[in-house]
Amino acid sequence: MTDTVNHPSHYTQGKIECIDAMREALGLEGFVAHCRACAIKYSWRAGLKDDTAQDLRKGAFYLTRAAQEIEKEIEQNAKG
Repeated sequence: MTDTVNHPSHYTQGKIECIDAMREALGLEGFVAHCRACAIKYSWRAGLKDDTAQDLRKGAFYLTRAAQEIEKEIEQNAKG
């Protein structure tokens, strides 16, 4: 079964998922801004298209991913 929230198959080309390519292309600050914008988008449209709960989970996914990337950067900087 496809995970339509965390790993939608239509966002994968070969072995690379689009969100991972976005992270590399945008850098940390740009990626966090992108994730925040996506979270706003999914929250805004929740209840207006398809599955409300799924849209809210998608918004939460983007906020969680942004927080994880920030924490990863802090850990890497602490290790020197």
